[in-house]
Amino acid sequence: MATHKLTVEGFAVYEIESGKKLVLALEQNGVDVSHRCGGQALCTTCRVRFLSKEPEMGFKEKYRLTDEGDLGKHRLSCQIRVDEDMHVEVLMRASDEGWDPGVDVEP
Repeated sequence: MATHKLTVEGFAVYEIESGKKLVLALEQNGVDVSHRCGGQALCTTCRVRFLSKEPEMGFKEKYRLTDEGDLGKHRLSCQIRVDEDMHVEVLMRASDEGWDPGVDVEP
């Protein structure tokens, strides 16, 4: 299976299977990323900022970010598939919020 390089600001560089959800790639590599709604784009806590070219945004993510007034401020890692090399910064950490790790995200 193809892999892509995921650089996480302040953490490391990881090799990620193509097609994996970004939030899962982060979490499975020990990156402290918030996520509370199970990957449904409801809570907007899995925020990341792209330091590389941003992937195309899907309808669900665009709708939620527009509804919250956050379009253009950050992206939702639960709605992004790792299908190219990426460089991101995690904007909300569960540990900073005092939360337990996020709920399971649909693969």
